[in-house]
Amino acid sequence: MLFNSYFFILVFLPITLLVFFALGQKGQQRLALVWMVFASLFFYGWWNPANLALIMTSILFNYAIGTILSSDRRHHAIRKGAFVFGITANLGVLAYYKYANFFLESLNVALGSGYTLIEIILPLGISFFTFTQIAFLVDAYRGEVKEYNFLHYALFVTYFPHLIAGPVLHHKEMMPQFGQASIFRFDAVNFSAGLTYFVLGLFKKVIVADGIASFVGPVFTVASKGLPLLYMDAWCGALSYSFQLYFDFSGYSDMAIGLALMMGLRLPLNFNSPYKAVNIIEFWRRWHMTLSRFLRDYLYISLGGNKKGEIRRYAHLMITMLLGGLWHGAGWTFVIWGGLHGFYLIVNHGWQAIRRGFGHDLTVTTWWGRGLSTLLTFLAVIVGWVYFRSNNIDTAHHILKSMATIPEFRLSSFYSERVSNSALAHWAGLAGLETSAELMLVFAIAMLAAIAFFAPNTQEIMGRYYWQPRGCPERVPSTINGLWSPSLLWACFISVAATWSVLELTQLSEFLYFQF
Repeated sequence: MLFNSYFFILVFLPITLLVFFALGQKGQQRLALVWMVFASLFFYGWWNPANLALIMTSILFNYAIGTILSSDRRHHAIRKGAFVFGITANLGVLAYYKYANFFLESLNVALGSGYTLIEIILPLGISFFTFTQIAFLVDAYRGEVKEYNFLHYALFVTYFPHLIAGPVLHHKEMMPQFGQASIFRFDAVNFSAGLTYFVLGLFKKVIVADGIASFVGPVFTVASKGLPLLYMDAWCGALSYSFQLYFDFSGYSDMAIGLALMMGLRLPLNFNSPYKAVNIIEFWRRWHMTLSRFLRDYLYISLGGNKKGEIRRYAHLMITMLLGGLWHGAGWTFVIWGGLHGFYLIVNHGWQAIRRGFGHDLTVTTWWGRGLSTLLTFLAVIVGWVYFRSNNIDTAHHILKSMATIPEFRLSSFYSERVSNSALAHWAGLAGLETSAELMLVFAIAMLAAIAFFAPNTQEIMGRYYWQPRGCPERVPSTINGLWSPSLLWACFISVAATWSVLELTQLSEFLYFQF
């Protein structure tokens, strides 16, 4: 079920919230939580009911392992054996569904063999609910889990706002919230703030991300066929995808936070204007923040982090990012994307170490220095996105080679025709503008860049009406004086944005992170 669908917005969400608050108002708090688990499972099973058996088995299995790990009375060997078995089982299931065919295809290429598997359909959200539960098991083994209420645990895993595409939740952030009496009472301010968050995310997805999507596919399709690409084709295609992914993921993150906020629940921030980052280290503190946290806490630190010398530290960074790339998709383009970011991080850390060695104060900056650093970081990220979006390595190389040719302000005919027949040209016509496809596309990309680089993000707009849950290690400062307030003016603005977005739902499109 898509957040950006009529059924979700007009049927599923109203019924789910009405029943939840009705049960909570009558003092049936436990029954209200049971209802939310049932609704979340219905949401998940909407895609493929057969997947319900997988997620329910996963929940029961991991809860049982966590219970064993929590017992201080059990022998250490039993706890360690249960921990190893639990982690292995989770990774084994994930590897089978997500990587079996990839590894077999790679083996066939290497050995010239012809082994085949039956078609494996990747269950939606398996990476997210598996990583969420792996983190739970690791913390249970370390003795850091304080609550083992099964109903809270089931809702922690299945809660529909985060289930399909994150954020990757942490038990200490979410499970205590399910026991708070305040979430069962309807709160008009929380609901209006959550609704605003949701509509802003819906607008980003439906109007902005889906609006620029039509300028992405043609370039990557032509490149995959090895056909000629002009300099401007390649750059506009790469930039369009960079902003499509940005607003698509930002939109989903906002919608997830908004849905939870309607109930008075706080999800951790997962997206914080990453294109404003002045270096790649900061980029990963702003992009998919909960995944970055998971990779740091449960992989990078487990490998040894920075405690075994600089060479080992850089090796740990590269391994972490390679596996992070592979997490995003079973393909060599994702491995290269992860390797690129591993290389970027090594260079960034190395450069900072050199500057510190010369006695430089890294906190002292200039506006032009920050601007150049942000631009360089963005260009490095674009190169990575080309691999991320391409179906194979040859396609990525074809686009990158075209981006490196002699600049020419001209689009190929296949691309200019697409732009001229797009909604962009329609709006230009309504405005009485007669301009070339090149100028229209450049203007659209420039507008998106201005929003991404200079406009306040959603949490800054919302100000004090959103804050991260307690226990969240990445404390993003709240903006006390945000732009939004529960006023008539904002109600009118959000109503227009919601109406516009809903009217554009005639052609549904999945969020890009659903495939991961």
